[in-house]
Amino acid sequence: MTPLEQYYQKEIETMPREQIQALQSERLVKQVRHVYENVPYYRKKMQEKQIVPEDIHGIEDLHKLPFLSKEDLREAYPYGLLAKPLSECVRIQSTSGTTGRRVVAFYTQHDIDLWEDCCARAIAAAGGTKDDVCQVCYGYGLFTGGPGLNGGSHKIGCLTLPMSSGNTDRQIQFMIDLGATILCCTPSYAAYLGESVLEKGVRDQIKLKAGIFGAEAWTEEMRRDIENKLGIRAYDIYGLTELSGPGVSFECSAQGGMHICEDHFIAEIINPETGEVLPEGATGELVFTAITKEAFPMIRYRTRDICRLDATPCSCGRTHVRMTKPMGRSDDMLIIRGVNVFPSQIETVLLNKGMSANYQIIVDRVNNSDTLDVQVEMPPELFTDTVTGVSSKEKELAEAMKSMLGIKAAVHLVSPKSITRSEGKAVRVIDKRKLYG
Repeated sequence: MTPLEQYYQKEIETMPREQIQALQSERLVKQVRHVYENVPYYRKKMQEKQIVPEDIHGIEDLHKLPFLSKEDLREAYPYGLLAKPLSECVRIQSTSGTTGRRVVAFYTQHDIDLWEDCCARAIAAAGGTKDDVCQVCYGYGLFTGGPGLNGGSHKIGCLTLPMSSGNTDRQIQFMIDLGATILCCTPSYAAYLGESVLEKGVRDQIKLKAGIFGAEAWTEEMRRDIENKLGIRAYDIYGLTELSGPGVSFECSAQGGMHICEDHFIAEIINPETGEVLPEGATGELVFTAITKEAFPMIRYRTRDICRLDATPCSCGRTHVRMTKPMGRSDDMLIIRGVNVFPSQIETVLLNKGMSANYQIIVDRVNNSDTLDVQVEMPPELFTDTVTGVSSKEKELAEAMKSMLGIKAAVHLVSPKSITRSEGKAVRVIDKRKLYG
């Protein structure tokens, strides 16, 4: 453990494993009863599996319970999974999804307090104290990023800049004028801010020391790129609106995976095809059970994120299990000519070759064969290069892609800043195939 390790709730965060599991068992039993008695939709799912609350004695019985999926949430929209009277709910948040019905999550004041505690743990783990200035550039409103980190920052006692996303010039001005030390935003926006800071020549005027980045997939290469551009340590944070928002898990100083707040969430890894629970260390789909949420309790919610769990001791002193960075998703993984392709693999190739983290993957089907086209922005120095130089670089990248993916990909270098930048979640994949009729 490093002598400088910061905790927000040290007693809980360093609790012995057996105590964590005993607490989880106690809270699970209580939560299952709460859901069975108050959510007809979920009671029906339990009855279909011939399960009653009395069958659940602890975490060892978790596997008996039915899964919840995003389809269930859409089917039950808006109030079908609500477990508390509306009079006790004080807020909703919603996903940023654009397909089908949006997912709406409900919160009591107690739910918000616990969520903000989790976000405060993440800020403390990144070295945040009451002496810090925390600039929150996640979207506010229905998106959970802004409200979650804002609340966590308040709990730590940081001076909080509730900037929301966008207006990069103003972001940088406030960053300089108010001496922001912690930055919270999406990794793609952090990379963009880093580019903008360097372009403006104000790197020496910013005081940032740490960044907490989540809401989209990013690689180790992208982490190093952001750290170099902004002169910070970049920490990962994970969460889902369905479970509360960011802060379900977070990185510590060791940066060897994200600690799950196990006093509030039980994590499982399952085989996405069969639903079978896999042993610790296996790679599969992440499933979460929220054991303290009152208004919108999720039991065995399938995240579709592919990752691994690690319960080995961590040098930071925290005892809560860690999850790896999601390696992709079981539902939007690209299958191209029979090969599983994750955007993170493509990103790794590009960044290892010194290219921009701003890229777009275009998948299409021509004459019944899948095509993979990667468009990536050139660094400014390459933009002035000859046609031959650009063509040679495209060929080099295409070969590196084939080596990584096992299939051919066309690579097209485009001029700097020509790919639309998102200040929320980046749209990395455009799939033009009509695969489902």
